[in-house]
Amino acid sequence: MTQDHEFAGPMKTKTGRLSIYAVGMRTGIFLAISFVLCVGFGLIFPTMTMYQAWLPLLPGFAWISLSSFVIGLVESFAYGWFVAVLFVPLFNYFSERAAK
Repeated sequence: MTQDHEFAGPMKTKTGRLSIYAVGMRTGIFLAISFVLCVGFGLIFPTMTMYQAWLPLLPGFAWISLSSFVIGLVESFAYGWFVAVLFVPLFNYFSERAAK
């Protein structure tokens, strides 16, 4: 049984708050891996590609060249960090308020 001041898990700090770094890295890597898998799926099954949906979400991305792939990979990772930077402070703020 953990107490509030003890380490509470891999994404939480010793104070029980979520870590922006841990959430950012995990979310960024998850989205980057998802992007790679979707590109691979699109190359294996060209009639079922999703690249049209990515065009407005990933500026500079076009189907498919090495530079476009790298841009999409970097932007996917950056979106993970964007989510973490927005989500973690809000989560920590509201979880502290709910605990009071």
